[in-house]
Amino acid sequence: MAAGLHGEMTLLTKLLFVGLGGFIGATLRFATSGAVGRITTQTYYGTFVVNILGCLLIGFLAGFADARDVFSATARAFVFTGILGAFTTFSTFSYETMGLFQTGQTTSALTNLGLQIFLGLLAVFGGIQLSRLF
Repeated sequence: MAAGLHGEMTLLTKLLFVGLGGFIGATLRFATSGAVGRITTQTYYGTFVVNILGCLLIGFLAGFADARDVFSATARAFVFTGILGAFTTFSTFSYETMGLFQTGQTTSALTNLGLQIFLGLLAVFGGIQLSRLF
């Protein structure tokens, strides 16, 4: 019974850290995008900056953490899933796709890249069309 409780507490702890990280990441996204929006008239620049900055951060932090083995599973959940996941899922998408390229899974990487972009755009279009029915 105690082992099961410990496993549940570990999951609960990770969920709490992901949630806290998500709050931080979403707040940072809002602030960063807003700051860019005050500088430029182009609305998509804020998203662009957030996505590229998120990719730079996930690359740096993942490389740093992997080379030095400094992040626990909870810390990785907090930083990568929580903060960076809420800041931009594009960074996670890019990191995972790069991982496929680096391990020689070029077909999978290109498939992931093409399908997520194409189906993502198609889903947005479909959602807009569906919304017009209501």
